[in-house]
Amino acid sequence: MRMRSGPAIAGVAALAVAGMALMTAFEPVWAHGPTRQKVREFIEINAAPAKVWAVIGNFQDMSWLQPVTKTEGEKGNEIGATRKLTLTGGGTVEEELYKYEPDMQSYSYRITKVDVKVLPVTNYSSTLTVSPAPDGKAKLEWAGAFYRGYPNNDPPLELSDEAAIKAVSGLYKAGLEALKKKIESGS
Repeated sequence: MRMRSGPAIAGVAALAVAGMALMTAFEPVWAHGPTRQKVREFIEINAAPAKVWAVIGNFQDMSWLQPVTKTEGEKGNEIGATRKLTLTGGGTVEEELYKYEPDMQSYSYRITKVDVKVLPVTNYSSTLTVSPAPDGKAKLEWAGAFYRGYPNNDPPLELSDEAAIKAVSGLYKAGLEALKKKIESGS
């Protein structure tokens, strides 16, 4: 049996090219939006874990975080407790406690309301955990997960994944350093 391959191959090639053009035309439909980002920072503090927990363990008190000038809240450390942080410059952040484990020296909260100009994130949640470190020191870990401030594709630079990661990481590092200084100096 003799096969004619020239026209058959040309036909298959034409269909493949047409299929690729069709797939490319619908590419935006298959594109996905932002990816959840994560930041994890930690610091060793020359103090017992219980001393560090005594400073950070009250959800209603964020006085240890430098840009926070005022904390107002309700329900203490109960699950569902809320707090409103007023920042230097007048911006505000509203948060809700969703996990509180004093025996584990850990709590988790989420931001319920923030202007992306204040913090370029959406769907933000975070956990603070104190644990023992060598030589009687404490390790404080601050871990967060969030999406960038712009939920669609092609975000402006100030609302991109990079901007969100930089802002959260910078906040965590500055907060942890300030807390270390505060606790180690005894103030």
